[in-house]
Amino acid sequence: MALPHAADMSFTAHVSSQFATYETDRRMKSKDAIYTTSNGVPMPHPYETQRLSEKGPLLLQDFHLIDLLSHFDRERIPERVVHAKGSGAHGLFECTNPIPELCQADIFSTKGKKCPVTVRFSTVGGEAGSHDLARDPRGFAVKFRTEEGNWDLVANNTPVFFLRDPAKFPHFIHTQKRDPTTHLGSGDDSTMFWDYLCNNPESIHQVMILFGDRGIPDGFRFMHGYSGHTLKLVNKNDEWVYCQIHMKSMQGTAFITQEESVKLSPDYSHKDLFEAIEREDFPRWSVEIQTMTPQQGEDAWKQHRINVFDLTHVWPQSMYPRRKVGEFCLNENAVNYFAEIEQAAFNPAHMPPGIEPTPDPVLQSRLFSYPDTHRHRIGPNYQQLPVNAPRTAYWPANFQRDGGMAFFNQGTRSNYLSSIDPIHFKERSHDSRKIHGPFVGDAIAYLSEIRPEDFNGPRALWQKVWDEPARQRFIGNVAGKMAVCREKEFIRRQIAIFREVDPDIAVRLEKATGIQGYDGIAEMRFNGTHNGMTRDPKLRFANGMDASRSSLPLHNGAPVKTPMKGTDGVNGAC
Repeated sequence: MALPHAADMSFTAHVSSQFATYETDRRMKSKDAIYTTSNGVPMPHPYETQRLSEKGPLLLQDFHLIDLLSHFDRERIPERVVHAKGSGAHGLFECTNPIPELCQADIFSTKGKKCPVTVRFSTVGGEAGSHDLARDPRGFAVKFRTEEGNWDLVANNTPVFFLRDPAKFPHFIHTQKRDPTTHLGSGDDSTMFWDYLCNNPESIHQVMILFGDRGIPDGFRFMHGYSGHTLKLVNKNDEWVYCQIHMKSMQGTAFITQEESVKLSPDYSHKDLFEAIEREDFPRWSVEIQTMTPQQGEDAWKQHRINVFDLTHVWPQSMYPRRKVGEFCLNENAVNYFAEIEQAAFNPAHMPPGIEPTPDPVLQSRLFSYPDTHRHRIGPNYQQLPVNAPRTAYWPANFQRDGGMAFFNQGTRSNYLSSIDPIHFKERSHDSRKIHGPFVGDAIAYLSEIRPEDFNGPRALWQKVWDEPARQRFIGNVAGKMAVCREKEFIRRQIAIFREVDPDIAVRLEKATGIQGYDGIAEMRFNGTHNGMTRDPKLRFANGMDASRSSLPLHNGAPVKTPMKGTDGVNGAC
């Protein structure tokens, strides 16, 4: 590290040198640096060790060796439980079509407004060393460094997911991992995989997408991204709309077949992205939105059984057309993958003024879970790392102090709300009473139920979107996965779920697998969801729960007008 000015030996000068030289170190070539221990002491050769004569034991005083080995033992941070295998790059977002009438966020305020972005793509279920071309959803996380704070859009390449009840998530992910006894993945033993899916039929829409052509995109450049969750956009008048966000690949989309995927590199997608940026073939995505007014959200459920808070439902684009707001381009590869991609941490709770969460229960759970895992994986001060730090138009400060690796510990500023050393505040950007309705009701134990409308989206895929070759590839992909399931009962149940989408799917799968599925789900009980399609009260409740002590959802959590209980209290009292 370069010396501070020789005349200034103060700690202030030392600290200034450390932070000013971060980019110098990032770009420095090996030939311009001197080999040292971690505390900066030069060493003549990295392979030397201190020992008692040529044939004697090593010496404990050999700090160079101990320093080397002890750091090596700690090189790995815990890999992500999900989205462990990933790739990414940096780039720039530009607003092309401002929407100030819908959203007060600075990023969407004026045409030509720009902000830097970091994007991380990933598979979901596999380990860090797994294959890029696994049949799996893809993570598509974007960190927009806006002037009002970071906005992390933590999306996927599919508009839906396998679940809508948040407590299912850890259970579902366990079934996508290795069997606890055999330690085999689902490519060799898919029993856990199908056990979960055949007991949680609301997963069917994502299952259809997963085993369709979009299940293995041709690298990261040729796939779209979707928020999946419904968000709120709020303007300066405290008016708000529901919003779905799409990131449409301007390269178009492409897929790789199951047969082709096994012939390609395990790092195919990462290599494709890196090399495209290196040759200045910069990938681009169009950022587009669908919106609904609050009334339209209620009407969507009442008239079409579309639930805006349901992660397994989509908004038909014929009814709610997309609208472009901007584009982003990835034009800069990471100089150091670990520092800039592996340590990148995305949090769906990071929203600037003008973007708000909805009551979508899976989104609500992610608002907690994501920052919690980052604090475990990287540390409590993970947002001080350059790749995660905000880039605001003002100097940010708060009362968070200390903890591991506290580089920016906010100097002499008070670590509490001081009247002697007061901090500045910005006025509230909106009236939260107007954008978050009054939630008044009883505390309940909630679990959704499967209903006929849950099959509308997957049925449209099969009947209206896919052509016949796509349907044939789908049947082949599903049958191949079913072939390595040890429990044929799970296959019978899953074929019954497919039959509710379209009987043609069940007939084809029965022929491909040689297993006769059940006639439908009306005579089935599920351990993971209530069955709203049965007339048998003994089959209605999930897992045979006691009906006298359990409740069924009235509208599966969709936004509806409900009578409000009276309140007359202050400070939270009623």
